[in-house]
Amino acid sequence: MTSCEYANIIIDISHEKVDRLFQYRIPERLRDRIEVGSPVDVPFGRGNTLRKGYVLELTDEANWDPAKIKEIVSIPKDNLSAEDISIKLAAWMKRYYGSTMIAALKTVIPATKKMDKKVRKFVSLRMNLREATEYYHECVAKKQKARERIMAEILATPEDKIPYELITNKLHVTAATLKSLADKGILKIEEEEYYRKPVAGDSSRYGEKVLSTEQQGIVDCVISDMDQGKRDTYLIHGITGSGKTEVYIALIDEVVKRGKQAIVLIPEIALTYQTLMRFYRHFGDRVSVMNSSLSPGEKFDQMERARTGDIDIIIGPRSALFTPFPNTGIIIIDEEHESSYKSESMPKYHAREAAIELAKLVPEGASVVLGSATPSLESYYRAKNGQYHLFELKRRLTGGTLPEVEIADLREELRTGNRSIFSRRLQELMEDRLSKGEQAMLFINRRGLAGFVSCRSCGHVFKCPHCDVSLSEHRGGRLVCHYCGYEEPMRKICPKCGSKYVSSFRAGTQQIEDEVKKFWPQARVLRMDADTTRTKGSYDKILSAFASKEADVLVGTQMIVKGHDFPDVTLVGILAADMSLYASDYRASERTFQLITQAAGRAGRGEKEGNVVIQTYDPEHYAIVAASKQDYEGFYEEEIAYRDLLRYPPIAHMMSVQIMSSDEDRGMQFATRLRAIMEQQGQKGVVFIGPAAAAISKINDVYRMAVYVKMDDYQGLIAYKDMLEKYIRGLEDIGQMKGISVQFDFDPVNGF
Repeated sequence: MTSCEYANIIIDISHEKVDRLFQYRIPERLRDRIEVGSPVDVPFGRGNTLRKGYVLELTDEANWDPAKIKEIVSIPKDNLSAEDISIKLAAWMKRYYGSTMIAALKTVIPATKKMDKKVRKFVSLRMNLREATEYYHECVAKKQKARERIMAEILATPEDKIPYELITNKLHVTAATLKSLADKGILKIEEEEYYRKPVAGDSSRYGEKVLSTEQQGIVDCVISDMDQGKRDTYLIHGITGSGKTEVYIALIDEVVKRGKQAIVLIPEIALTYQTLMRFYRHFGDRVSVMNSSLSPGEKFDQMERARTGDIDIIIGPRSALFTPFPNTGIIIIDEEHESSYKSESMPKYHAREAAIELAKLVPEGASVVLGSATPSLESYYRAKNGQYHLFELKRRLTGGTLPEVEIADLREELRTGNRSIFSRRLQELMEDRLSKGEQAMLFINRRGLAGFVSCRSCGHVFKCPHCDVSLSEHRGGRLVCHYCGYEEPMRKICPKCGSKYVSSFRAGTQQIEDEVKKFWPQARVLRMDADTTRTKGSYDKILSAFASKEADVLVGTQMIVKGHDFPDVTLVGILAADMSLYASDYRASERTFQLITQAAGRAGRGEKEGNVVIQTYDPEHYAIVAASKQDYEGFYEEEIAYRDLLRYPPIAHMMSVQIMSSDEDRGMQFATRLRAIMEQQGQKGVVFIGPAAAAISKINDVYRMAVYVKMDDYQGLIAYKDMLEKYIRGLEDIGQMKGISVQFDFDPVNGF
């Protein structure tokens, strides 16, 4: 495996201490078996106690006197532990995506600070029943009211333990009184450790749901493969409302019966109380959740519960993939097309690829199930080519049909004198639904009160002085940068030409909420966007209020279209549908199609039929036409043809070499040098683009530029990455990388 003489090893596996490395010599007999990520037994400390460590780096350079460097003793023969698997996954991540091993380790090892266990107290009877009854009468005679109350409670159920808080709070008995009774041998106070559980709710199990023939067929196939020792990746392409969640629950049920555990990934944006309760009601306390709103204590306890076997199922966003289960049997990724599954910090891993690798590493292998109404082109392409097993769910569970979708041409609306943000058809349908007491959702892919602010005379756009982005107008007359937080007051005069015609593009969620109230004063309106969901619990509070019909209209950004099920919503209005269509991103059409399809899928999920109005300035665009017909196959065929023509993923692979520099010229020169180094290799079938300024060329006074490399062979891109990393390390050693940093992004999902 290695010709290197030394290994830098980590002994203490915790998020906080992964930077602490110890160097050991690799004996000749082990050199063909040791690689980065290998577990090893090493002598540690003054007493040379044998400890288990993990190889993070291999080198030929000794960090100190070679004569004093101890030797690795052996490679452990026992089965891989959850810890071993985490280290191997980190090593794969480092190689596959580019980063330091320490950064990869900090990704896969949960950053959970060790917390004290929570303790609850109980009070019970220590003396026998006859003596306790006598003592009760003594308290009554002496008019010791507090003691009388507690003894009456205890004697009512003498076999039970009574919660300490019940006695102090409800019976108004002081801690001093309880201590006195315990000291006299009358009562017993016991402590019991328990885990913090992040979701409180009805965990009473309900009966098995009867699956449709289509659903049962998926479950039977996956479980049959599992029982035969076959581990595969499966893609469920199911239209909105087709019952993918019921399939997930049935699959997990079978996996848990076989003594294994399940990881369910759901984008944070769709991880609602409503979604969680569907799992909790089925699996009770054997399921838990991981997300960003948990306290440090709650996060620590969920990891401990997974490690000790207190739970079988974890639900959470991307980071839940690294839950330390002893024997994971299935990994489910819902809404697998979501861009949030790709990490934005180093290593820039994709949860789908990491899940497939993790499934190979666990003791008996695990199955991976991907699900979406609008699968990513990568997953569908692989399914079409036989790399994944494809299942399709084409019928809604309710037996209802997909909603009727209409496209409103905003150019025509303007020509006929309608200057409002609602098309005439949407206005008609809103009137109709409000009069019937039904609900409507209005979706826009934008945050805040407005987009950019500009001068209508000269076209000057107000930009952040520290970032290459326009400022957005917010209430209170503020212009805000959403990247660095810079603020300045709204100006009434253009600083460039002096014109007073300064205004903003008003198409934000606040503006739509105001317009709804103006058009339909009787309507009760809720708004859901990043600004209204900042506090813990606010997200679920808004959804619960809408679900219980406390509002008629829900206005929001993309967070309102993710997997929610509201049977009384019979109208969805998609405003400015083409807002995301012309972003400088080769995935713009795919994102637009997915957003519109997902939004349209919220209508008519109950027994009543639904309507959808798509408002756009580009009604002929293939992404909008296909979304209006809910025609995924038609969209896929057209989009994959464009990707093939331009050699974009999934047809070919692409690596973005991202350079950040405090000096623009120096950064561009360095980017040019990196491209030249790669070109010197003379590989065939490689396309280089750039260097060029990033889509956002400056953030917080740091300039950003990128070189893009496209080729069919992913391993070829990894070879380029390894070569550049080696070159950069050499420059770092002689202090020539100050003020410059480099990152790698393979098959980028989000713009740079």
